[in-house]
Amino acid sequence: MGQVRNILFIMCDQLRADYLGCSGHPTIKTPHIDALAKRGVLFTNTFCQAPVCGPSRMCFYTGRYMQSHGSTYNGVPLNIGIPTLGDHLRELGVTTGLIGKTHMAADRAGMKRLGIDPASDDGILASQCGFEPWERDDGLHPEGGNDPNLAYNVYLREQGYEGDNPWHDYANSGLDKNGEIASGWRLRNAHLPARVEARHSETAYMTTQAMTKIGDLGDTPWCLHLSYIKPHWPYIAPAPYHDMYGPEDVIAANLGEREKNDPHPVIAAFMAHEESRNLSDEDKRRHVIPAYMGLISEIDDNIGRLMAFLKKQGRLDDTLIVLTSDHGDYLGDHWLGEKELFHEESVKIPLIVANPDSACDATRGSHLDALIEAIDLIPSFVEALGGTAKPHVLEGKSFLPLLEGDNGTEWRDEVYSEVDYAFRGARLALGLKADEARAYMVRTERWKYISYDNFRPQLFDLSKDPNELIDLGTSKLHDEIRKNLATTLNEWLRLRRNRITIADHEIDKRTDNYKDRGIFFGVW
Repeated sequence: MGQVRNILFIMCDQLRADYLGCSGHPTIKTPHIDALAKRGVLFTNTFCQAPVCGPSRMCFYTGRYMQSHGSTYNGVPLNIGIPTLGDHLRELGVTTGLIGKTHMAADRAGMKRLGIDPASDDGILASQCGFEPWERDDGLHPEGGNDPNLAYNVYLREQGYEGDNPWHDYANSGLDKNGEIASGWRLRNAHLPARVEARHSETAYMTTQAMTKIGDLGDTPWCLHLSYIKPHWPYIAPAPYHDMYGPEDVIAANLGEREKNDPHPVIAAFMAHEESRNLSDEDKRRHVIPAYMGLISEIDDNIGRLMAFLKKQGRLDDTLIVLTSDHGDYLGDHWLGEKELFHEESVKIPLIVANPDSACDATRGSHLDALIEAIDLIPSFVEALGGTAKPHVLEGKSFLPLLEGDNGTEWRDEVYSEVDYAFRGARLALGLKADEARAYMVRTERWKYISYDNFRPQLFDLSKDPNELIDLGTSKLHDEIRKNLATTLNEWLRLRRNRITIADHEIDKRTDNYKDRGIFFGVW
């Protein structure tokens, strides 16, 4: 074990915290991820700041809440003026690049206004969320909208998979009983093996690309963001992962008749979505979820390949390794599909951190229950590499003291998350304008309070109702608790760090010194 020189930042897409073996799932076996947890710490209470791919990732990549970075949904450009992970780490001499998904939309209008050529070095970084795009692939390439020269498509053709879009025809499709191509876009086909061999799948391919890049970097300090596309839908897995699990391995749905019969209006609107109706059908969810589980086991096997490679390269002793997810997946829980709302299944994410520094030996292999936010990663990375985080820019805080066993560390008492569902059918069903579809969550150890624009709040007592089946949003007995949590949420909203162009210590230097600078006003 030694000092941190490199960072391997692994993110899975749409992976629930409770679907990892090391988090207690009764069925899924993830021996390689479990081994990684034993090398470091499993944080059991980690939350994303926006349970949708794009805005959640922008929180990870900027160290800022959605309220602060403004990229509120998939396809909403990230303001070009906001520093990202790559900007912070390049200042420390660390090469920072991406293999996989970011879901970042470039601020093309901002680049044009500033005269930045998208093909220039600065333009490429601005277009790729501050990462060097060693290989970007956001993972969805439908017929008619695909890039025929996508690197993964080129690779598949080189392996003998033919066609204009082999991603869809092979990685995203199986064969039905008549030998016809059956698209992974259809949930009914989730039980079929993908036509691509496991060694050529997206997960295996991205893992191989990461290993190749790490080898090429040699002794150059690096941060590699390996962003797996799976287990995000389409839910279809290559053999042998497609039937590694069966309907009998699917845990029972977490739902109640009360929440279905008397739902919050926003929840009711999401329950009416097609994905929610389908995944709330028990037969259908037991048909689909085994593929989701198989995709997780495939990731686990490839993490095993990656860890073996790092060990052979001597990189385990100087690389900080993080494994997390951008958000969860309802999979029929609470009568819902997809993510976007604030139940634990959607907003709670896995987080494993393996720090090679000997200062972390005391906590190695432990589970820590501290409330962690996705925005804590960048300040932790900066500190691990010997730098100093910028508190006027980064709204998270370093969790390195927790890894080092500092029990006296002052830590947070609550976590926050936000959604903007303006782009979803639920907004139309509710008759809302595009700027009226926001919701905010504050969660403490015991309470979860959710504030909706235009609708009543929700409240859950997590100590008595950990499954969040009893909404106390209208309970008169809990008026004072809702009032206090609403105050906490409003205070948080007022404290967003929007003055990012000047640090507080620079303001201190300039405070009340105008006479020293020869400026006199109001003097007799």
